Amino acid sequence: MPDIIKLLPDSVANQIAAGEVIQRPASVVKELMENSVDSGARNIDVIIKDSGRTLIQVIDNGTGMSETDARLAFERHATSKITTAHDLFAITTKGFRGEALASIAAVAMVELRTRKEEDESGTLLVINGSKVEAQEPCSCAAGSNFSVKNLFFNIPARRKFLKSDNAEMRHIINEFQKIVIAHPGIRFSLIHNDSDIYNLPQGNSRQRIIGVFGRQINNDLITLDTTTTLITISGFIGKPENARRTYGEQFFFVNNRFMKHPYFHKAVIEAYQNILPPEAIPSYFIFMDVDPASIDINIHPTKTEIKFEDERAIWQILMASVKEALGRFNIVPSLDFKGEGLVDIPVRSSFRDIPEPPPIEINPRYDPFAGNDRPSDQNRLIERFERENTAGWQKLYGGHEREDQESERMVTDRKLFQIKNKYIICPVKSGLMIIDQKRAHERILFEQFLGNLESNRSLSQAQLFPVDITLDPSDILILREIEDDLRLLGFAFELQEGNIVSVTGKPSGVGDDPGMMIEILLEEYKSTQSDPSAGAREKVASAMAGASAIPYGKPLMKNEMEDLFDALFMCKSPNYSPKGKPVINILTLDEIDRRLK
Repeated sequence: MPDIIKLLPDSVANQIAAGEVIQRPASVVKELMENSVDSGARNIDVIIKDSGRTLIQVIDNGTGMSETDARLAFERHATSKITTAHDLFAITTKGFRGEALASIAAVAMVELRTRKEEDESGTLLVINGSKVEAQEPCSCAAGSNFSVKNLFFNIPARRKFLKSDNAEMRHIINEFQKIVIAHPGIRFSLIHNDSDIYNLPQGNSRQRIIGVFGRQINNDLITLDTTTTLITISGFIGKPENARRTYGEQFFFVNNRFMKHPYFHKAVIEAYQNILPPEAIPSYFIFMDVDPASIDINIHPTKTEIKFEDERAIWQILMASVKEALGRFNIVPSLDFKGEGLVDIPVRSSFRDIPEPPPIEINPRYDPFAGNDRPSDQNRLIERFERENTAGWQKLYGGHEREDQESERMVTDRKLFQIKNKYIICPVKSGLMIIDQKRAHERILFEQFLGNLESNRSLSQAQLFPVDITLDPSDILILREIEDDLRLLGFAFELQEGNIVSVTGKPSGVGDDPGMMIEILLEEYKSTQSDPSAGAREKVASAMAGASAIPYGKPLMKNEMEDLFDALFMCKSPNYSPKGKPVINILTLDEIDRRLK
């Protein structure tokens, strides 16, 4: 029987490896920019055509490469960063595996022009799908100039699954931001289809953040500065009153490398406890400096997931650092036990002069249940309670039954109760019906907004004064993508220079703050992007419903609960929210009996 195990050709192996490292155009931008930073460049220009499908070009003035180095750089696991396994525990550069250029060359047409400062001529290298087609001397500036053309030209399936141009450009902007914020001493520019997106001069961290997110963020930044033997924490956090409803201004860096860390994110949120507006997300730009030997950055091909040796201790230090910064700027009340102005609390020397407690008059004949003896206020209160909870008890609820749950919705006395300002409880034949009030309202609004979009009808309410909001460039791209549908829903706005959106009208009867609604809508829309079954209008209607629905924590009057209840069961699909989460749950009598045994 012949052998069946064989080695893959290099071209196939490189394409498999590219699937881990190069997922979309933004991955190429990230890898090439990081190589430019590692080369010691002080100027880095990124040029994009058609959101990276046609061209991704990164030009730097770094050290450049010799002819031999330029050729070896495209071989798998060829790197100048490490020589022994011990070096993995002292990594201070961005890339070190030697996979990026080989992976890029496997799925694109690549041209490299590079020259070292001391060399008279440079090197031109042309590679298509891992195949070297040309290598020759050329005239070029010192540094490196990478041009990546026709990404995934040889893998049509991968190219087919790229998102829209706006979606891919948003990813590119996000990767660009992560690198430029970490390196304010380098000048960066980003150009898309001959239009300047960013032009960031050299500066300090505050200046770079202002350059990326706009001047309005300057007054929102609170300085972090904590030094311990375990970690040094610096950077900025945002004031809670300016927290936004969208993600996008939350950045962790360790040793100037961007990282994702949900555990540390919770530490920041914990520090803001009880001082954030509902559903708001604070901005933060937090830089951590630690011993490279105490972290492991080699656990994921993209190197954004990092393992710390002592995460719990760092969690505590981070939370304390954020709390201290908030207290220092009088955002939260704090007590200074080290100052000289301590409050002088008098201490009684003895208990002899404590006065007798005041006498309390008691009427032993008072009957709180005797109608004639009750105070008038108490009478009115009880009468109101009885009236609100017994009115209409004889009316049967019907007319909106659904298959498989007909008996559950025959509510005999319309008794509705709200728990924790989050759930509406209603007795039904088989037990208790529990309704998530926010998801129920989302379902109602979703079907309403979708109907408006499909029929091209909406009511718009003009703003007396325009509301200006400043958005991230990636959010501006989303707004452009869904602009027509938003206008159909009743929004009126103008896009101005500096990523400013001037809102002049909003859908009638929805929300009081159109700027906040736009921010929530954008974040909701981002969260629906992963649903391939939803069309563009369904995504917009779902995002709009999420932005407009009543929030958790809002107390509802009895008539409001009844209106919500009735409207929910008039919907085509009352059981699930637009995102597919359950709206209704039945706690059966059998389950209640089991719990009470």
